[in-house]
Amino acid sequence: MELQKPTILIADDEEKTRHVLKINLDEKYNILLAQNGHEALLNLEREKVHLVLTDLRMPDMTGIELLRKIKDKHQYLPVIIITAFGTIENAVEAIKMGAHDYILKPVKIDELEAVIEKSLHFGRVLEENVQLKEKLKQYEGFQDIVTINPQMKQLIETIKQVAVTPATVLIEGESGTGKQLFARAVHYFSTRANGPFIEINCGAIPHDLLESELFGHEKGAFTGAIHTKKGKFELAHHGTLFLDEIGEMPKDLQVKLLHVLENQKFTRVGGTEFLQTDARIVAATNRNLKQEVGENRFREDLYYRLKVVYLHIPSLQERPEDIQLLVKHFLDKHKDMASNKNINITDEAMNLLQHYDWPGNVRELENIILQAIILARNGMIDKSSLPEEIKPIQSEVQTIPVTKEELQQEKARRTEKILNNLEYKFLTQILREAGGNISKAARLSGYDRRQIQNLVKKHRINIENSKT
Repeated sequence: MELQKPTILIADDEEKTRHVLKINLDEKYNILLAQNGHEALLNLEREKVHLVLTDLRMPDMTGIELLRKIKDKHQYLPVIIITAFGTIENAVEAIKMGAHDYILKPVKIDELEAVIEKSLHFGRVLEENVQLKEKLKQYEGFQDIVTINPQMKQLIETIKQVAVTPATVLIEGESGTGKQLFARAVHYFSTRANGPFIEINCGAIPHDLLESELFGHEKGAFTGAIHTKKGKFELAHHGTLFLDEIGEMPKDLQVKLLHVLENQKFTRVGGTEFLQTDARIVAATNRNLKQEVGENRFREDLYYRLKVVYLHIPSLQERPEDIQLLVKHFLDKHKDMASNKNINITDEAMNLLQHYDWPGNVRELENIILQAIILARNGMIDKSSLPEEIKPIQSEVQTIPVTKEELQQEKARRTEKILNNLEYKFLTQILREAGGNISKAARLSGYDRRQIQNLVKKHRINIENSKT
């Protein structure tokens, strides 16, 4: 099969030059001709071009101006400048602007062909790099979103569609469902993928510090502000700003956030100068923001400004078909934690995992698999490797009571087990909502701080697992 010849576009206002170049290059390349810059740009819109050869001096649009317009739309297309000896400085300037090379008049065909081949090779390498980056971006964007669930797959397709737009995205879902993974996927599939991805948990930062974290502050703005500090909006310029737990943001800051979204500008705390921002906003919450609006805890205008694109992440309980897939994914992800690298799981243990209700969703599943890997014996996760809350109470009952005393004892044991299990689930949930902050968990639950600490100790809960 004959390989397709590379297409070269020649832009020159002199008909004789165009004709000579075409005759000499036509055998090796597919040649397109343009008598000026405007005609060259029309050719680029209609045809797939691999290289542009342009004269530096042309009427109406110079080679420099043509180069600038080409690079605006075809960043990786190689451009060679043809120039006279007296305008080498202009050719060097063109190189700085993105031209790949230049060649002097009168043109020597053998030298021109050598420059063309070098530039075409450069263009192929760049194109391969771009394609590779796209593949890596796709892998990086979705590598931890493991699913065969139709609703989740539809969410992935939606992300691919909306990521390339500048639309603000609101993600809702229970704690532990993977909202951050979806936010990162929006970033990786957008045109901002090479820019920064900056995140901030609006519920994990004290209210009086949150404004400074978002917008930055000037030196001397408040006690302790010994240096000027950039906020998240500045750091996310030309990238994506992920506002996690947006439902926790106090209403006075909601007003300021709305102003930034509407005007794309803000001032640092203690400052007077308006700063422009070009950050794409992705917000997430485990609350029902529409209900929060109805109960006057969240601004309605901000809610609709954030909810240009809405994504609801289903809980793990709503996608039970993914549990086995996720278990295998986490076993592979954390296998280095095991003493035996060939880690496996028994059918009985897998069955227990598939019938648990997973109040902590995917995050809880990952933590339990990590714990089970560490406790596994001889590279095998079995029932004994799993925490007690996973195991159904009835499976522990080996005999049926035959006396009144045995019945009373069994009832008391079962009651204690049910209450302990309920207490454990209550505590883990409230700690997740508080981001692992004991004081905040106490405020949310109505307990005092010491009581929460005692419960954490009683149930041997790892606080780190509750932090976002």
